[in-house]
This record gives sequence, structure tokens and C-alpha cells, in this order.
Amino acid sequence: MASLDAHLALPRKDTDQVQSQVRDIISDVEKHGDEALLRYTRKYDSLDVDCAKELVVSDEAIRAAPAQLEREVSQALQRSIERVREYHLRQKAELADTDWSYQDSFGNQLGQRVRPIRKVGIYAPGGKAAYPSTVVMAAIPAMVAGVKEISLAVPSRTGTLDPILLAAAHYTGISRVYTMGGAQAIAALAYGTSTISKVDKICGPGNLYVATAKQQVFGQVGIDMVAGPSEVLIVADETANVDWLVADMLAQAEHDELAQAIVVSESEKVLTEINARLSAAIAQSQRRDIVQASIRNRGLLIHAQSETELSDIVNKIAPEHLELAVSQPEQLLASIDNAGAVFVGQYSPEVVGDYAAGPSHVLPTGGTARFTSVLGVYDFQVRSSLIHCSPSGVLPLAKDAAILAEREGLFGHAKSAHIRLQG
Repeated sequence: MASLDAHLALPRKDTDQVQSQVRDIISDVEKHGDEALLRYTRKYDSLDVDCAKELVVSDEAIRAAPAQLEREVSQALQRSIERVREYHLRQKAELADTDWSYQDSFGNQLGQRVRPIRKVGIYAPGGKAAYPSTVVMAAIPAMVAGVKEISLAVPSRTGTLDPILLAAAHYTGISRVYTMGGAQAIAALAYGTSTISKVDKICGPGNLYVATAKQQVFGQVGIDMVAGPSEVLIVADETANVDWLVADMLAQAEHDELAQAIVVSESEKVLTEINARLSAAIAQSQRRDIVQASIRNRGLLIHAQSETELSDIVNKIAPEHLELAVSQPEQLLASIDNAGAVFVGQYSPEVVGDYAAGPSHVLPTGGTARFTSVLGVYDFQVRSSLIHCSPSGVLPLAKDAAILAEREGLFGHAKSAHIRLQG
């Protein structure tokens, strides 16, 4: 397992330098608003703008975007949105997401209020590809939760965005779109400027600078999670289609050079066949350089000696995406605790989860599935406790509170309780 740790570890960067650089950017944007945002946009996004209002995509451009798409692309995008909406409406129905209360034996009313977060910011990467799916997978759970104001930030080197991104924003009802990226975009969303509306929570993936910025503004705003490079772990046995396994590995690897594709199997034969077919498959990839770097530096084929060891490996890695390409996936699933999303059976490839199945694809990475969940409706709600004491019902509570407060040495607390007992 120690050897596995070494293979899972990301290449080390000068994190202290990144932390310091991001801290300076955030502080500058907090203090100087639009002026600092424009300066960093020119520097890091190479976008030559003179006024922060140029970073705001017009409502007309957003409304016009769907007409610029090929018909089949537009229809596929809308079907994806409807499936994601249906899933999260069902998720909301299963949650305890309504106000509730009960009366205790003393006549006090106790309960909880559930409310949507008011303002959410979504960050969608704009480097190696356009990601309308990220817009859909973050915006729809927020909309279903009841969020009224959603902002989208996407970096752009030209000042314009791919029509499919704007169409996704239009179809999902996003309030406003900004052409800004990097740590400066996160800072602008967190603190607000004269042009950029301040939000209450920031969601969505990004590079190291974006992730670091999200960490640093947490507390000023909420964040969904700190996501790293994307990853898939495929568990396969001899019933699996090896060509499908190779295709799924390459689908993951084409995200970027640090993406990770792993196959774990008790069968040496399966692993040998995968290894034999990888080179030819990589050579045919349209994103060959990225795929090759990812597979060469981060790809893993792991031979497990038993099903127990196999499950232990999966739970240790706690992958973002877990594919169970085995003959009895439900049986294996019973021993798996840690995974962001599980794709059960070899007819359930990760790609359908990325785009069309229904659950959000915003998932915990880097082993954080041990303690973090997939983005959902619950991430866009806040809960408040309700405590409504009656004149007589407060007396037994105040008596106990006074006793415990005095034992803790908090005599002001005790007095606050005692004064109710005196009437």
C-alpha cells in the first residue's frame, strides 16, 4: 500500500509560492475591486479589457446562443438538463428539506427551518475545453434547491464564450455570466466589486490557483469542495470487454495530463490485455499528447490477490468515479464504502454520468470521497434550528441550563437562566 500511495500522489509543486501568490491576488481584489480584477484579467487571461463591464456577457448574447448550436447538440443539451433536473427533483423529495417541528413534554416547540442559499457562483474551467456539462451539473441542483441568483464565471482569452456554454446558461436560468477566470474570479465572487455581484457560495472545478483561492475565501463564502485532477478506478474481471475498459481509461485521461485512470483486477490476463492495447488506442486519440502524458505518468494497472484486497484498494483510493465492470457488481458494491459516484456493471460507463444520467458530476477527488459527497440539492440549502419555549416549558430547561453553566464556570449564562426561574 505504501507503493500505491507513491503512485497516487500528485507531482509536488511549490505550494507555498502558490498560496502566497493567490493570497496577494485575493487581497488586492478585495481592496481594489474592479481595478485589480481588470489588471489580473489582462495579466493571466490575456484579455485586453478597459472596463469591468466588458466582462459581463449581455443578456442578448445569452438568449441568442441556442440558435447558434447544431440542432442535435441543442437537443442533447436540453435532454441532459431535463434528466439532471428530474434526478434532483427526486433527490429533493427524498430529503428532509421542509420545515419541521414537534412539541416536547413541557410544551416547548422545537424544530428546523430549511431555506435555499440566496446567491451562488459557479466556476467553469475554460482552458483545454469548454465545459457546458459543468454548468448544468452545478446550476440544476442549485435551481432545484430554490437558489434565486446564480452567477457563472468562465475564463476567456477573447472575451467571447463558446455558444454551447451560453446556451447551457440560458437553458438553466443562470442570472449572469462573466468572462473572468483564475484566483481573481474567485476573489471577485467572494467579495464582490462594483461590477461583480458578491455570492454566498462558490461551486465548480478549476486549476490549482482556483482550488487554492476557494480554500482561502472559505469562511467569507461557502464552497462545495476543493477538487483536484479527475480520476476513474475501474474494477474488472474476465467477463469485461477489454476494448471498453481501454476506451474508458482514455476518456478519463483526455481531461488533462494529471488525470488518472486506474484498473484493478484479480485477473492478470485482463491487465495484460489492457496493457497490450493501450499504445494503439492512445495513438488514435484526437487528444493524443494529453492522453499519453496522463497514462504514462498517472495510469495504473493493479493486480489484486483477492476480492478482499481488491475492496481494500478501492476504499483506500476512494476514487471520484468507480466503474464495476464485473459479473456480480452488486455483490462487490456491498464491500465498497468510499467512492464519489459508482457505475454499476459494464453497461454503465462513466461518460453517461459526465453528461446525461442525472446525478451531478461535481464529485470529490483525491481520496476525499472518504468524507465528502457528490454535489446535490442539500449543498444549496441552509438549516436553522427553531426553539420556541412556553412560559412554563422554559422552567425545566432553564434549571438544567443553570446547573450546567455554573459547572462550566460561565456564571453569566447561569444568571440568564436563573432570571427566567425567578419569573
